[in-house]
Amino acid sequence: MSRIGKSPIPIPDGVKVSLKGNEITVEGPKGKLSMNIHPDMKVSVDEKEKLIKVERPTERSFHKALHGTTAALIRNMVKGVTEGFTVILEVQGLGYRASVKGNKLELNLGKSHPDIYEIPKDIKIEVKGNEIHISGIDKQKVGQVAAHIRAFRKPDPYKGKGIRYKDEVLKLKPGKAAGKK
Repeated sequence: MSRIGKSPIPIPDGVKVSLKGNEITVEGPKGKLSMNIHPDMKVSVDEKEKLIKVERPTERSFHKALHGTTAALIRNMVKGVTEGFTVILEVQGLGYRASVKGNKLELNLGKSHPDIYEIPKDIKIEVKGNEIHISGIDKQKVGQVAAHIRAFRKPDPYKGKGIRYKDEVLKLKPGKAAGKK
């Protein structure tokens, strides 16, 4: 049995969960998210105990995988509408900087022109010093936006310059001169 799938998902106060056919909608203080559930999965909402339960029809490996994935996605929806998700990126390099202008993120990354990223409407981006804070209620979308921004200038394996995640550990390569004796 899937450990993630078999544990019920608690519904915090102020969160409303509705189920219409194969679509689950979670509404909370930060916003509203909805998702289509695979027709094989059985999702039930217990209003009295404030729990969401996900069940699978068989013990096939496909249903086992789908069971845990569905439960994790619903858990992320509940967390997103209550707390939200944040990813922090660091901009490192001499003269590298980021700034928000209207609904666009402007990145100066050592090129002849600034890179401009248009911010999606349900994502909030703040720049604090050399850090870019990306936040929103949809975990997948926040991660995707962070990956797009990081792709403008991935960290250099020799000097470490570029855009990296806050906790990312880089193993820098030695240069040409380090190998000679």
